[in-house]
Amino acid sequence: MATALTTNLAETFAKRLLNELGAQPLRDVRVDDSHPALIWARSGLMSLTGFADGAPLMCPLPVAACANGALAALASLAPEGALNDLNGAALLAERGAIAEHTRKGTTSPGGSCRLLKTRDGQIALNLARDDDQALLPAWLEDESVVDEASMLIAIQKQTMHDLVERGRLLGLAVAPVVPPPSAITPWHTVTHVGERAMRRASPRVLDLSSLWAGPLCTHLLQRCGADVIKVESTQRPDGARRGPPQFFDLLNARKRSVALDLSKETGRAQLCALIAQADIVIEASRPRALRQMNIHAEKLIDENPGLTWVSLNGYGRKDPEENWIAYGDDAGVAGGLSYLMREASGESVIVGDAIADPLTGLHAALAAFVCHRQGGGRLLSLALTDVVRHCVQFDRPTNAESLKQRQREWTELAQGNIGEPQMRAAPVQARELGADTVAVLASWGIAC
Repeated sequence: MATALTTNLAETFAKRLLNELGAQPLRDVRVDDSHPALIWARSGLMSLTGFADGAPLMCPLPVAACANGALAALASLAPEGALNDLNGAALLAERGAIAEHTRKGTTSPGGSCRLLKTRDGQIALNLARDDDQALLPAWLEDESVVDEASMLIAIQKQTMHDLVERGRLLGLAVAPVVPPPSAITPWHTVTHVGERAMRRASPRVLDLSSLWAGPLCTHLLQRCGADVIKVESTQRPDGARRGPPQFFDLLNARKRSVALDLSKETGRAQLCALIAQADIVIEASRPRALRQMNIHAEKLIDENPGLTWVSLNGYGRKDPEENWIAYGDDAGVAGGLSYLMREASGESVIVGDAIADPLTGLHAALAAFVCHRQGGGRLLSLALTDVVRHCVQFDRPTNAESLKQRQREWTELAQGNIGEPQMRAAPVQARELGADTVAVLASWGIAC
């Protein structure tokens, strides 16, 4: 029989997050007190984890409960009822519902990330971009790599270390299948301190991000009363616009859309002018990319007291990690999830659907909301890998045998409770690219 829990892990996690941020909630933390095994099973994450021809797999770590805890922490600070219809764990799986994803074992539900055998272990390789394939011969130092079969043979001849090191230098999203650090990993870091200043109670938020983590963060901030402006490049708009429209609408409905030509000085000046009048900036670019446009987060924070800047990234803002590419699936692997699943079940699998993205989006919304309430003036860095590691390390069994036992017990407890991912409906369609550019620039006194 499964061991009963004497504490509500989601509530404990929520209170720990609030304490780490120095935040005083407006009301009691209210969170589902279900067993973490049931939270995982009912969320749809279990249905997305495992092999297509096998049973769905239990994750013996309370990752889904952590998602509930992060949302509950935010709800304890937000206007009453702002987030009542949301479930943190379900948010981790909702893209899978919209895209009709299914579990694929060592391949991510979305299909771009795979766990591959090397000479001495396994790596995750995420070929998410169209031009990633062209990098494979250089990555493998083998010009004969022209198809999947030759790629797999070449990978098996090389070490994890060499493949990961070269891949990161070339800009590939590649990660080793390794355990998480034994020491607790901070889920966010303050990398620059400016002057605090009290700003609008309902903040102006500039969303410079794309895909999932950042847009989910600003979606939640909007639910908490923020005015969100989604800023995109006219040359490279949010890639999620090319995906399922229901998912893009869900995360971006009711955000005003501004499109700028960032290849020109005028567009970059307009962006800086928008930042100067914002209360919160959410971005998910490599710092180098912004610096090349002469946009320096630290300088802008110093020039605009009270500005909260949240940088979402794969591995942090230090060199060389700030240059490493990561997406939600491979970041989950880098955070230790696939290694621990192998330790628990004997099989390496991709856990969930790009799980690091929504998990980070939840934490980022909380960090941004709290920092703004405290007067801002901070550059906060949230690395996808660090958020996953922090959640994995929360209530992690102390040894492999305990992990295996927990998975057996939690799997038994989940029987009859395994749900499919659920889809929320967007209230309205998201705005067309640039639909509000002229109106926003004019109302903010910025030259068009």
